[in-house]
Amino acid sequence: MPSFDVVSEVDQHELTNAVDQANREIGNRFDFKGTNSKIKQMDENLLIESESDFQVKQIDEILRGKLAKRGIDVGCLETGEVTIANNRAQQQVKVLQGVDKDLARKIVKMVKDKKMKVQAAIQGDQVRVTGKKRDDLQQVISMLKEAELGLPLQFQNFRD
Repeated sequence: MPSFDVVSEVDQHELTNAVDQANREIGNRFDFKGTNSKIKQMDENLLIESESDFQVKQIDEILRGKLAKRGIDVGCLETGEVTIANNRAQQQVKVLQGVDKDLARKIVKMVKDKKMKVQAAIQGDQVRVTGKKRDDLQQVISMLKEAELGLPLQFQNFRD
């Protein structure tokens, strides 16, 4: 029976490469000389540090540009507030991974509301869609691509 998985994942290797490229550009730019500005990567979280709020926002733009060039959808980033302490400005950036329960329920409801001959089931942090016909599954994929769900989705393990 044909099936596929709906997931939301970020390639960690590409994320590391984008952060390294952004740090390299920050080190080379004249407006960041002597500010000790950098991006720290801690698993699923990034920490942007600099001297001022304005510089943190510039670094955020650099990071988003590097991520886009590496093929990572910037919709998976959740930026926090800029905090200033000890003459240093910091911003937490969380990289969202996996389909959370609320979004998974919404996806299952969307599939069921379409009244197609497919079934959707939540399996951990992904949603598995199964059906008898490949064409029905492809219609579900196109429907989910058009829907504005607020999180970039990937479709994996398409099997006949």
